[in-house]
Amino acid sequence: MATYTLPELPYDYAALAPVISPEIIELHHDKHHAAYVKGANDTLEQLAEARDKDQWGTINGLEKNLAFHLSGHILHSIYWHNMTGDGGGEPLEKDGVGELADAIAESFGSFRKFKAQLTKAAATTQGSGWGVLAHEPVTGRLIVEQIYDHQGNVGQGSVPILVFDAWEHAFYLQYKNQKVDFIEAMWQVVNWQDVAKRYTAAKERANNLLLAP
Repeated sequence: MATYTLPELPYDYAALAPVISPEIIELHHDKHHAAYVKGANDTLEQLAEARDKDQWGTINGLEKNLAFHLSGHILHSIYWHNMTGDGGGEPLEKDGVGELADAIAESFGSFRKFKAQLTKAAATTQGSGWGVLAHEPVTGRLIVEQIYDHQGNVGQGSVPILVFDAWEHAFYLQYKNQKVDFIEAMWQVVNWQDVAKRYTAAKERANNLLLAP
């Protein structure tokens, strides 16, 4: 039995149009995300075989592959729920997400400054990567992380709560090489209710990070 499974989309392929076309959503979820799930499961099987045979010549590559595919699966699983056809704007107290809005203002100075930082972080990734808003458990602050591929440049223990996929497969069919235009458009479909729930959950789990015995 596979350890990881491809989650169903929380909406149909056309739900995020015109920001993201139905064709992109279908290919992105059914092909690319599915490939990360398969890659993680295949790598776990290969690691099990290495343990059984006590053969470790490929351990570095296998560990790297597991991190790559598993992180891709996790980030995409968040990504789908971070978006909604009824989203966009900014988090406001009247919409029930005031705690998140306050945390963004405290951590970045204002929503405008936060939006500018996350937009630049996502749009300027070299090659493939992500822009991520994460809860950092040591200080309890929110931070923006720029992730290369799926797993580089992240603070250990930080929890992603809003992710912008900046890989070409996320936008190229519709936006061509205009990554900046895609990232700017993404703000129209952000699901702040989902982000707020993830922020609350991340805060509640913050004490799980042990810096000293």
